[in-house]
Amino acid sequence: MTTVTARKGDPDWWRGAVIYQVYPRSFQDTTGDGIGDIKGITQRLPYIASLGVDAIWLSPFFTSPMADMGYDVSDYCNVDPMFGTLSDFDEMMTECERLGLKVIIDQVISHTSDQHPWFIESRASRTNPRADWYIWADPKPDGTAPNNWLSIFGGPGWEWDGVRKQYYMHNFLISQPDLNFHNPDVQRAVLSTVKFWLDRGVHGFRLDTVNYYFHDKQLRNNPPMVYHPDSTGLETDTNPYSMQNHLYDKSQPENIEFLKKLRSLLDEYDCRTTVGEVGDGDRSLSTLSIYTSGNDKLHMCYTFDLLSPRFTADHIRSVVSKCQEIVTDGWVCWAFSNHDVIRHVTRFMEAPDERERIAKLAISVLASLRGSICLYQGEELGLEEAELAFEDLRDPYGIRFWPAFKGRDGCRTPMVWEANAPHGGFSPGAKTWLPVPPAHAKLAVDAQETDANSVLHHYRQTLAFRKAHASLHDGDLTFLDTQADLLAFVREKGNERLLFVFNLTRSVQDFLLPAQFASATPLAMPGFAPALEEKVVRLGALGAFCARL
Repeated sequence: MTTVTARKGDPDWWRGAVIYQVYPRSFQDTTGDGIGDIKGITQRLPYIASLGVDAIWLSPFFTSPMADMGYDVSDYCNVDPMFGTLSDFDEMMTECERLGLKVIIDQVISHTSDQHPWFIESRASRTNPRADWYIWADPKPDGTAPNNWLSIFGGPGWEWDGVRKQYYMHNFLISQPDLNFHNPDVQRAVLSTVKFWLDRGVHGFRLDTVNYYFHDKQLRNNPPMVYHPDSTGLETDTNPYSMQNHLYDKSQPENIEFLKKLRSLLDEYDCRTTVGEVGDGDRSLSTLSIYTSGNDKLHMCYTFDLLSPRFTADHIRSVVSKCQEIVTDGWVCWAFSNHDVIRHVTRFMEAPDERERIAKLAISVLASLRGSICLYQGEELGLEEAELAFEDLRDPYGIRFWPAFKGRDGCRTPMVWEANAPHGGFSPGAKTWLPVPPAHAKLAVDAQETDANSVLHHYRQTLAFRKAHASLHDGDLTFLDTQADLLAFVREKGNERLLFVFNLTRSVQDFLLPAQFASATPLAMPGFAPALEEKVVRLGALGAFCARL
């Protein structure tokens, strides 16, 4: 089954869109090498379209030494042979066009691989044409690093280079040197790589670490963090990185002007979009607001605020309310899972038998929020986080901090297509780059296709429900006062007003309809049908209710 979903010719197609993230290494292998490829993505596009999504977001597939699974790019304008060729990419684009799917690709431009020709030239001397393309600094008199900046992946954020006799900055791996965006030539070079893919027809970009582009020119030390941050996203309480208040190594004011240049380039093309990844601690929503305001920078951003272990009414209401208060002139993209965090079914479950109920309720909540939404491959099957042995790990972040932090491989294991096939139908080869858990294989697509009550069918029905109601596309959202353990709000656009009530607890809860909603008419929402009697809705554990007002 295929479904044409994207709003062709609509410059605002991204507003309220549903975006499906594909992690190419783990989606479909067609060559038998145990690693997914672009031909495999093309093969599975009809399945993606059948979910009812508007676009796909592809994690990096560019030429790379793969030290950080492709987030260390050595050629921005080519496909790594591991994944195929540019011709394979063009064929995928053609199939997406046929199916009505937009294509968003990752742009990892805050840093490159140390194997990128730009860096090889830059480190060769202090006088070559690209000498200032990366962030180089002299050591302190005692030979130590220029300041106290740290790497997210552990240790100092500086690495000594014996040829230049200087340190270079890296926010991530030592092999991922940061570009110097204060240099206009760097900005022009980066924008030329964006233009390359725009000319190839891509519809947008997910901008990795979008607030990391600029650094403080004075290289001032970061002050200590004065509170203990939540262990969400990439920053965990096992990592000293969280002990600093990152005032100077990211989120610099100069970034605004570069984002305007980026937007100006995209505006030369029809119907393009940007999704920025903002990791900025408790300042994330403020940064998001600045980056998406004014219709001249990013179209939308997402943060790590809903990627925490907290699946409560209080938490969701607090995050969304704060977003609506701060982001008055921008747009947000919500997600519960991605390639960097523990799968949300595992994060939200309190008992093993809750997997399916949590999976269904989570997408129902997500699809009802104001904003665009991102889904991560496999969540529509209700996949849990995979438990991997240390010897199976490939993520350098997990290897560095094991066993206190197990890394990101547990959410990156291969997609499962056939319950009874080797490796869940992901690969015809003898071995896959990460193992396929047997528990995942049982939840494969073919097993859920035949079950009308499966998580997969619930996703399809819920996304169809979202698409059928204009208020869920870009309507207003107003929260209602309730007891703390119920999440209730109204979505409204034009003459359509819908009431949603979600019980995120493990006990039955009653919701008394406010007097102004006395004439509410229950509206069938996929998977949930609580009774409304004498103005009282009785919601079962992990239940939901919808009514037309």
